[in-house]
Amino acid sequence: MVNRVLIDTDILSYYFKGDEIVIEHFKKYLKEYDMIEISLVTYYEIAGGLLAKNAVKQLTVFEDFVAGNMVVPMTDKSARISAELYSSLRQNGQIIDDIDLLIAGIAIENELTLVTNNESHFKRIPGLKIKNWKR
Repeated sequence: MVNRVLIDTDILSYYFKGDEIVIEHFKKYLKEYDMIEISLVTYYEIAGGLLAKNAVKQLTVFEDFVAGNMVVPMTDKSARISAELYSSLRQNGQIIDDIDLLIAGIAIENELTLVTNNESHFKRIPGLKIKNWKR
């Protein structure tokens, strides 16, 4: 049994670019679970990037993907988790982007393993389980 996962922005980008390794992981996962979960923050990052490039066709593909899957919201609890992570990491001199901390807070609150290729940042976050589907 595979744990439920939250797909990070970088892995979702690889998926949409047709990365065969990432696509294979998606297929295996979807045999066990009926949907992919992304955070509201990842939705924001992908939609914002596509809108900025005026990539209308890609935006339609992304919106279709979202309609068949799940966007996990950010709550006051996940925001608090992210704030505590920020405080702790900053005090230890380990600054991590706010976006990554918000995604981590959502994953931790929902007890999801974060699937990312950005292991160097995320491995520093206590209590966060990570996997890399790029390998």
